[in-house]
Amino acid sequence: MPLAEHLREFRKRIVLAAVGIALGMVAGWYLYTPVFEALQKPVLDAARQDDALVTVNFSGIATALDMQIKMSLVLGIVVSAPWWLYQLWAFVAPGLHQRERRYTFAFLGAAVPLFFSGVAFGWWVFPRAIRVLTGFTPDGAANFLDAQLFMTFAMRLILAFGLAFVFPVVMVALTWTRLVRGRTWLHGWRWAVFLIFLAAAILTPTPDAVTMLFMAGPMVVLYFSAVGICMLRDRSFERRQDREAVE
Repeated sequence: MPLAEHLREFRKRIVLAAVGIALGMVAGWYLYTPVFEALQKPVLDAARQDDALVTVNFSGIATALDMQIKMSLVLGIVVSAPWWLYQLWAFVAPGLHQRERRYTFAFLGAAVPLFFSGVAFGWWVFPRAIRVLTGFTPDGAANFLDAQLFMTFAMRLILAFGLAFVFPVVMVALTWTRLVRGRTWLHGWRWAVFLIFLAAAILTPTPDAVTMLFMAGPMVVLYFSAVGICMLRDRSFERRQDREAVE
């Protein structure tokens, strides 16, 4: 496919993904209140547990509206994940042979559950992070959490885990299209593990190593699982080439 066609295809997929996210934002707008209440719950629980004044503070007149729009966007990304993940694959699929395009369902069947698993994992981590961080508030002091920073922290944490869990599927897709060989992923495993633990250390809200290992562990397992699949793909491709050379 010529470069100009690649660019047109890329623009088409970006537009379609954006339309899906925009429609997801409509659902996100109506989901905002229950999601905000769920995210605020650990703050209220911490306040009751420590008998302290801990609350989410909207410091400006338009802050609440601005926050709802931003959260609707993030919720739109989450809700429309199957659609924009399909657009990602559809952009790559033209590089595959006709018989290989049937793997579309395999890609979506792996990517979508992994994305939502990552989101669920981030959702599980978030309240524990809030309990730990608000626990440092001195006795007799108040902790007014800025709504913008509070919700940005929550949304970035949850989205980061969702995208991190999808990356191994992207690795396999890149190998399937012969853009990156499995050996390349294998040779870079040291850097990959280092970056995974670095990301886990940054995202982990608690200072203990156990929590960091618990967060990094699934990512390392997913990475090496993807490497194994990529290596099998390399071997299959090489055997097919050998058969074609003999024929």
